[in-house]
Amino acid sequence: MKSIIVYYSYSGNTKKVAEVLAGYLKDKGEAELISLQALNESNSFFGQSNRALRHIKARIEPAKFDLSGYDLICLGSPVWAFGPAPAMNTYLDACSGIEGKDIILFTTYGSGAGNQRCLNYMRDILSKKGAKQFKQFSIQQFKVKDKEFVLSRIKEIDSL
Repeated sequence: MKSIIVYYSYSGNTKKVAEVLAGYLKDKGEAELISLQALNESNSFFGQSNRALRHIKARIEPAKFDLSGYDLICLGSPVWAFGPAPAMNTYLDACSGIEGKDIILFTTYGSGAGNQRCLNYMRDILSKKGAKQFKQFSIQQFKVKDKEFVLSRIKEIDSL
């Protein structure tokens, strides 16, 4: 199985989860890990939240947008103001080749108030692009350093 994990991480929390997921998937085949880099990111919490709430897209460094060569596509983002980070909004809009593919969506979050809304938003965009099946999991920011906990959440969705 050939997998790709594309994620955005501002604080490093989503990166920690993506790395655990990559390690897990490497035991099942190939797993490529790609970190999205925003070029025009706000340095203030208010600015970041405002942009995320309005689903504004960020300018990002060039990334692999054609996902047709992968069996499993994993996308991860922190939850900012009930939605994905602007860099992930850009990626969701630009990615292609997901028709009929299996998708894993994952988020990291603080309070959890907007977590499900964020996952639903990501799933809706990818459904319109023809993704086949979705699995998802979320990790609260205080649990991202607990590798065994993160791994247990990944194994839960893998058994579905």
